[in-house]
Amino acid sequence: MKVLILQNCEYETLGTYERYLIDSGMACDVVHAYRESLPDPADYGMLLVGGTPDSAYNRAELPYLSQVYAALSTAVKGNIPCFGVCCGAQLLAEIIGGRVYRNPEMEIGGYRVTLTPDGSSDPLLKGFPPDWPVFHWHGDTFDLPPRAILLAQGEKCRNQLFRCGTIAGVQFHLEVTSNQAQQWTQRYALELPRVGKSAQQVVAECRAFESEMQPLAVRLIQNYLALIDHEFNPSR
Repeated sequence: MKVLILQNCEYETLGTYERYLIDSGMACDVVHAYRESLPDPADYGMLLVGGTPDSAYNRAELPYLSQVYAALSTAVKGNIPCFGVCCGAQLLAEIIGGRVYRNPEMEIGGYRVTLTPDGSSDPLLKGFPPDWPVFHWHGDTFDLPPRAILLAQGEKCRNQLFRCGTIAGVQFHLEVTSNQAQQWTQRYALELPRVGKSAQQVVAECRAFESEMQPLAVRLIQNYLALIDHEFNPSR
């Protein structure tokens, strides 16, 4: 399967998800949407789209984000599987009927999310514990789109993971390492006072969860690939 990976910010890669796909031998095109034109999504069997500090609802003022929204809309209409992370998840939620807006509280650092009843039986979260650690860096959230299923929820931001067929949106980050968290604390330092945390605290929180998050990131992308394979090859 050929995968289109859309990186929406210079400092925010798709981390473990991206490495797993590449190491598995899949043909992956990594496109830096913030500075490159996008290829036709119809040429791919899956889209993996990442985060950005820009807000999905400001895309009319951001040409690069408008083209990402258009590419994802084309993919959704063409029944091409899409896996979105953070702002990528918010864009997908909006495309299929949800609303993106500012969350009452910003989340930065280490948190935990919990399986919903639907999540406990969904193939996307097969093998996941009832709750698990995640890393956050976001100020926006989204309403659950019509026909979408909420699979994981958080305390300060309820909607953390949804699925609608082969569309999956993940608000949290499992794919980051403490090294990347360190970079974010430098690039987005002005946001830290909003949550009352120091850069050292945020990096320490990510480092404390890293050994649990990385295997779960691999499991999540494996589960997603198995899910879309079953969707298109149900006899297997």
